[in-house]
Amino acid sequence: MTTDLTEQQENALEDVYFVSGLGADERVFKLLDAKGYNPVHIQWIEPERGEPIGDYAQRLAKQMVADDAEDPTVIGLSFGGLIAVEMARHIPDAKVVLLSSAKTADEVPFYFRWFRWFPIHRIFPFKTLLWMGYWVAYWLFSAETVEERKLLRAILVDTEPNFLKWALHRVVVWDNQTVPEQITHVHGGCDRIFPRRFVKPDILLEDGGHLMVLNRAAQVSRILDRLI
Repeated sequence: MTTDLTEQQENALEDVYFVSGLGADERVFKLLDAKGYNPVHIQWIEPERGEPIGDYAQRLAKQMVADDAEDPTVIGLSFGGLIAVEMARHIPDAKVVLLSSAKTADEVPFYFRWFRWFPIHRIFPFKTLLWMGYWVAYWLFSAETVEERKLLRAILVDTEPNFLKWALHRVVVWDNQTVPEQITHVHGGCDRIFPRRFVKPDILLEDGGHLMVLNRAAQVSRILDRLI
């Protein structure tokens, strides 16, 4: 009886779709307190050769259930935020929350664009470079504890190299200038991937870094609870 009641309560909760960061998965959201909604994690799929980010986002959107397809709530983290924005361009009634991300190409640091002309991200074997520079990743992502560093390392190791190169290039060449109507941008003041000076967030966590979804999970959870 109790089990049936729990299932009914879960079914009554709103589905909220989470799109993780580049190459990451639902592990990055594991500390969020999702009491008032049902988290559904969008799974990365293999991009087609040269596939535009908009086309890829539309294919990912097919993972949403039919009842949510017209007006979903989508939480996008980092690169997943770019994907969420692209989804919203094709789903006008979508409600989007960005975490540690960017709304338009103008919020992506200008030095990312240098790689359009010097595309080393498409040439070098990044998996090999990662083994030599995990400490750089820990600093960039603001991984504060041993557990966070272990998780970040595991995520980077698990990332498929071809997907990593494709996704990095999509960030470099992203040219979006359209801001969805129903969007809230939550950002950390200490983010080193998308530094504060380049973005115009609606909600700022002054001491949050790029991994604030993990090490500021309680604060992020309260914000999401209000927005959802």
